[in-house]
Amino acid sequence: MILRGKAESEAQKELTTEYVKDVEGVKEVRNEMTSPASTKATKASKKTHDDLREMIDDASITAQVKYALLSHRSTSALNTNQDGPRGRHVERQGKNAAEKDLAAKFAKDVNGVKSVKNQMTIEASK
Repeated sequence: MILRGKAESEAQKELTTEYVKDVEGVKEVRNEMTSPASTKATKASKKTHDDLREMIDDASITAQVKYALLSHRSTSALNTNQDGPRGRHVERQGKNAAEKDLAAKFAKDVNGVKSVKNQMTIEASK
């Protein structure tokens, strides 16, 4: 048996489940009733879950950008400082403008990167 509707409290929801279990012929009770406490808990759980998913996505995107830059000979020796949400902010120091452009392209090609703000600096000539 599935129970749906609104309960005034979590206690009322649980009490309803217990009453239905006592009815002859009822073998199983699935209580999908909502209560003010369960609605708040569900919203808080979803927010926490979404925050955790976003943090994992950020870390994954960051790792993928670093791997993309490290796996190419032309960008593997670049100094790295990457931060920001969703892998959007990548700071690098390169030897010339070509390295700067190439690093930005590799970062943009990573799945999940929405945009690249290329603030890469060029090493001063020695």
